[in-house]
Amino acid sequence: MDTGLERYKQLLREKGMKTTPQRLAIFEVLADEPDRHFTAEEIYDKVKQRWPEIGLATVYRNIQKLSEFGIIDKLNLDDGFVRYEIGDPDRDKAKHHHHHLICQKCGGVFTFEDDLLELLEDRIRETMGFIVSDHEVKFYGYCRECARAQKR
Repeated sequence: MDTGLERYKQLLREKGMKTTPQRLAIFEVLADEPDRHFTAEEIYDKVKQRWPEIGLATVYRNIQKLSEFGIIDKLNLDDGFVRYEIGDPDRDKAKHHHHHLICQKCGGVFTFEDDLLELLEDRIRETMGFIVSDHEVKFYGYCRECARAQKR
């Protein structure tokens, strides 16, 4: 039994959503490559391989609904595309998402799991009375391979 798939089905039910083959196919595409950040069109292309009769509008509609319910995460990586990745249904909502490292040379996108901004958020709350509920951080620079190539 695939516990990830079962957990996903359970999450859909908890959100009052039907467990449809289209939604399961979208989940499987994202779960198969968890470090990849897919555009809607890329998700469609992958889903279509499994479900040739599926339409682009159906995939878009399901992606939108899954994103609205927080089951998948919507990202803007400043490349002109909205991208998606699988959400973490067990993530404590008080904690934040991982952050992204974007290579300015090759365009690679890497995830960084550590969240070091709690101290800053505490300071913002203390000084401004502003309670941060979420944040998105993107670091721009050069990946290991591109940095090595530049040194040569």
